[in-house]
Amino acid sequence: MSTSDPIKKIILRSGKTRYRFVIDVGRKPDGRRDQRTYTFDTRKEARAEYARIKHETDRGTYVKPGKITVDEFLDEWLTSATRDVEKATAANYRDALLPVRARLGGQPLQDITEADIEALVDWMLTEGRKRGGKPGTGLGVRSVRLTLGRLRTALNVAVRRQLVVRNVAAFVTIPRAAAKAAAEAQAERKPWTQEEVKTFLTGITGERLYAVCLLSLMGLRPAEVCGLRWSDVDFEAGTIAAGENTRTLVDGEIEEKEAKSVAGKRGLPMPATVTKALKAFHTLQKKERLKAGNAYVDSGYVLVNELGQPQRTDWLRRRVYELMAKVGVRKVRPYDARHACLTYLAAAGVPDVVLAAWAGHADGGTLAKRVYVHPDSSHLKVAAEHLESGLFG
Repeated sequence: MSTSDPIKKIILRSGKTRYRFVIDVGRKPDGRRDQRTYTFDTRKEARAEYARIKHETDRGTYVKPGKITVDEFLDEWLTSATRDVEKATAANYRDALLPVRARLGGQPLQDITEADIEALVDWMLTEGRKRGGKPGTGLGVRSVRLTLGRLRTALNVAVRRQLVVRNVAAFVTIPRAAAKAAAEAQAERKPWTQEEVKTFLTGITGERLYAVCLLSLMGLRPAEVCGLRWSDVDFEAGTIAAGENTRTLVDGEIEEKEAKSVAGKRGLPMPATVTKALKAFHTLQKKERLKAGNAYVDSGYVLVNELGQPQRTDWLRRRVYELMAKVGVRKVRPYDARHACLTYLAAAGVPDVVLAAWAGHADGGTLAKRVYVHPDSSHLKVAAEHLESGLFG
């Protein structure tokens, strides 16, 4: 046998024969050579492993054996990934990875397989819910996709840092049946029609939050409604400065911030009905202030309770649901009021660029239409009438 053969035959004290080699796998943090020793039962096994490690170290793809757990790695990744993002975005990152931690957190990162990720997805879809509903039930496909997407991104970093050989989540997908069911459920969820909007507004005309509901039906996001201040309302000009301030709940704390983009901060002209309702609401708040005396909080927000205290999106959601039940209209999410507004504007022929500006999008209307516009049978009937009178008539 050549003396240059890296595979050495050794005899253990027990008399058993083993085959061992020592190989450089890179450099340690202090610059010294990092040498690893491997021992196998047969020369064939040792030679195959030596060839693999040598090939990977030459290519720069060798991954050193490590004991870092999934939890430990995710802690490191989140610290890096959330350095320059907003607090709400960082919270979304952390929340999305909670199912991964619950299912795989204590396992060594290098031991995780593609089958483990598939099992994680199946578990999330059937019993992974911990909050936001009945614990032990399945999470929605959208939540599972978000978790899978964050995990893929994190594991890409693990590959780049040579902590794992490959991204085991790269090709894992949502089961087709679950994705189909979610798409069908999404298609069934429609914002209010024009008739439903009118029924709701007629039913809440005398309610305290009438003006606030009109703001939602103007297309303002719930966080924009909660963050709107009276200083953002210009009665003389008849405009609302939407997106100048949003108010959301992040990790149990209120976060206030401007819109993410320049397009998100937009001056919207108020319809006469909205102007009248807001003036009445402003007058009502002055009366409430006089009645409450020193107990009143002069917060400056439009959406406040009877003591002037600003409210959160979850408070708004509960109150709006109560009004829907009182009027007897179909229950939809408060955010769907935005969808109803933009669907109506699109059906009325508002140009895409104007639709995008109203929604606070910078894409010229493509995204606004794809996300918010929901044509129904009434819109299709109008299209047929246009064909009859214009093309066929």
